[in-house]
Amino acid sequence: MARILLIDDSALARKRCRQEIEADGHEIFEASDGTAGLELVDRNIPDLIVLDLLMPGETGTSVLETLQIKHPSIPVIVLTADVQCETREGCLRRGAKAVLNKFRDPDQFKQTVREILGE
Repeated sequence: MARILLIDDSALARKRCRQEIEADGHEIFEASDGTAGLELVDRNIPDLIVLDLLMPGETGTSVLETLQIKHPSIPVIVLTADVQCETREGCLRRGAKAVLNKFRDPDQFKQTVREILGE
């Protein structure tokens, strides 16, 4: 069982991710913005982070940049509605292991989580 941190300003998106991840038996904890997410990471290092890009305050992009400096070994899956190649490539350059469309197929998301966790 992995410990997974969800960072997303949308309660609905967090609920959906939580349901999909908990179905695989993982422990979930949540943050509703980037600042709170980084504070949680510093206190309790997760096995994986699922990160939204567009949030008020500290954006997902700035969270990725901070994680690359402070916690480069934590894998990150970025969820975004922005499907542009530039966005995807920028996230991967900043250390994301995967970039998925926020309106994704639940099975694809669960499979990506499993692959990154080595399951």
